[in-house]
Amino acid sequence: MSTHHVDQDVFRSVLQENIDWQPFPAFPPAARLAVMVGRPAEPAPYVVRVKLPAGERLMPHRHHEDRVYTVISGVFYIGRGDVFDEDKLEAYPPGAVIVLPGGTPHFHWARSGEYVTQVTAIGPISLDYVDPRNDPRST
Repeated sequence: MSTHHVDQDVFRSVLQENIDWQPFPAFPPAARLAVMVGRPAEPAPYVVRVKLPAGERLMPHRHHEDRVYTVISGVFYIGRGDVFDEDKLEAYPPGAVIVLPGGTPHFHWARSGEYVTQVTAIGPISLDYVDPRNDPRST
C-alpha cells in the first residue's frame, strides 16, 4: 500500500486556461493567487501561483515556511531586507528557481511588467509584513 500527499491520490492536470485566479487578503487588491495543488491553510505540501500586475509592489514581508519560487512568466524582481530598496532588487527570468528560507525579510516589484511565479512549500501559508501599515488586511 502506498501513501499519497494531498491532491495526489488520483491523476489530474491543470491547464493554463483553467487556473482559478483569486484575490488573496494579504496581497494588494490587483494581485492574484491560484491554488494549484494542496490546501495551503493546512500543515501539508502545497503549490500556488502568484500573479502581480505591472508596477505593483509587495512591500517587505516574511513567510514562516521555507519556499521555492519558480518564475513562470515575466521577470520576477525580488530584494532582501526590511526596507523596500530598488538597489537590492535582483531580476529573475522565466525558468529561474529561487530558494527563500522561512523568516527572510524580502519584497517584490513587477518592475518591468506582469509576472507569474509558482511557490512550492509546506503550509500553512503565511505572510507577515515588516511594517503592519503595509498589510491590506489591516485597512
